[in-house]
Amino acid sequence: MRIFQWIAKCFADQPFVRSAREDREYLSAFKKRPTATVIFGIFLILFSYVIGWPVVGALGLLSFYTGKPLILMIGGPLTYGLSHLVFLAGLYFAGKPYAIALAKWAIRVAFEKMLPAQAESTSRDYQKHVSPTLPLRRDERNDL
Repeated sequence: MRIFQWIAKCFADQPFVRSAREDREYLSAFKKRPTATVIFGIFLILFSYVIGWPVVGALGLLSFYTGKPLILMIGGPLTYGLSHLVFLAGLYFAGKPYAIALAKWAIRVAFEKMLPAQAESTSRDYQKHVSPTLPLRRDERNDL
């Protein structure tokens, strides 16, 4: 987990990440009633997940049971590539405000999990009460 925290600290000062963590005005895009185009775009985004790995897995099973490996070797990359194209089409139809709002929300959630508040992460009491199963550092064993 430390490697992810180190990577998060490297990206935390980037303008897009900083704006996602500080202001939450981007959530106003979700307060408006979505148009039919936006709903279609969100449907395409969700549908792209359905035709991604599940279809590749089904093609793998079909390839295994029929004994024809070309089904998976050709169909797998094609359906996976198609799922990416459907996802990009969904982003296009959903529109820029929804795409940016979704990206900022995801970044904020991820960085809140990876970089807790400085006061909490450096406090010894917080470290001791996180989990009773965490191993104690050598200097903390003497404090107990």
